[in-house]
Amino acid sequence: MKKIILLLILISGYASVFSQEIIGSWAGELNVQGRKIPLIFNIKKIGDTYESTADSPMQGAKDIPIDNTIFSNDELLLDAKKLGFQYKGKFENQTITGTFSQGGMTIDLVLSRKKENEFELKRPQEPKTPFNYIIQEVTFTNPKDNNILAGTLTLPKDKKEFPIAVLITGSGQENRDSEIFGHKPFWVIADDFAKKGIGVLRIDDRGIGGSSKGNNNDTSENFAGDINSAVDFLSKKGYKNIGLIGHSEGGLIAPMVAAKNKNVKFLISMAGPGVSIDELLLLQTKALSKSNGASEEEIIATSAFNKKLYSFIKNYDGTNLETEIRPIFIEELKKSFANELPSETELNQYVDDQMQQITNPWFVYFIKSNPQDYWSKLKIPVLAINGTKDLQVIATENLAGIKKALEKAGNKKFEIKSFEGLNHLFQTATTGAVSEYVTIEETISPAVLNTMSNWILKQ
Repeated sequence: MKKIILLLILISGYASVFSQEIIGSWAGELNVQGRKIPLIFNIKKIGDTYESTADSPMQGAKDIPIDNTIFSNDELLLDAKKLGFQYKGKFENQTITGTFSQGGMTIDLVLSRKKENEFELKRPQEPKTPFNYIIQEVTFTNPKDNNILAGTLTLPKDKKEFPIAVLITGSGQENRDSEIFGHKPFWVIADDFAKKGIGVLRIDDRGIGGSSKGNNNDTSENFAGDINSAVDFLSKKGYKNIGLIGHSEGGLIAPMVAAKNKNVKFLISMAGPGVSIDELLLLQTKALSKSNGASEEEIIATSAFNKKLYSFIKNYDGTNLETEIRPIFIEELKKSFANELPSETELNQYVDDQMQQITNPWFVYFIKSNPQDYWSKLKIPVLAINGTKDLQVIATENLAGIKKALEKAGNKKFEIKSFEGLNHLFQTATTGAVSEYVTIEETISPAVLNTMSNWILKQ
């Protein structure tokens, strides 16, 4: 549910011998539909050529290597072929005036020498030294898929026995800090818990940080295997009070693991799903579309379109999903465009891109999932929390779904709690819109940290 299409900037280099003055960091802002997106390009000299990196502060992306940098006769070309963008500018009077082009869109972009601390994101909750607890780097293997996972243990000092939690990221590839838009919520949680006497294991997802790469067919079931291996790893180290804390899709994986692994003694769902995933996505699309200014008519049409596709995927039991769903997708798409059909080439490119997403094994498995199948088997202590401004996993329906399933299980040890005014990341929010995530300095509400830690220590 955290899958958000983000603008990433990549640059690397070749430059002429006339480009001494171009060395350094250059900053500017793209104006995309009224939204300003800061970009920073860093250019350095390596021998007779130049190499560049880029920073995208709003995404917390830093030092990303680039494909081509050419500077000649005061003309600068930054070419990132992998992402399909180019920047062309004229260098004059310590200013580069040019255009940024990507996906058929061209935007004016003026770069100037980056000032100290310019565009730096303020994240006051990010932990700072000294750390009055133990930090250990660890690796272990998922024996079923034979992949290596890397992570960090944060452990209370001077305590022999304490509860310890495995943190589980949401959908999309994330590092052990669950880093997004410069926020590191899992690092903040680990720091807070360790100070209060609770251990934490947080791990890099497959293919990021120190963890080995997975494969293109990985689904939530494979990721559940990674978390199951993490629990077994802690158990073999002698920990007895092991719990799971899953955010977003991690809130689906957590009950999947807990339903099978008896070493899991408690569970916290942070904005985890409590209804079938197709229903969750329909609720999500409606809420996000409304926050982006879509009309009621557009929301109804989009919901009907998605509902038909989700239903087809959910009930499909054939052998070639893409071949069979493609004509249905195109037919519904043409209805949506009505008299404003794009060219055949543009239409086919768009359909190809969408087919790649909706027929991906992860998405097919996800859309067929019903979290209640797992929640209804749990009798261990459970805390399920959500924010009332969460537009990605709607609090009312999903918390009610978890409650219903736990009651079905006969679970007498659960607590359901919604936090007024918090978004999907559990930040104090104004609207809950995704666009707010980066602008909010708070990484995670202290009330949420206290609620979770106090609940764990009571178990």
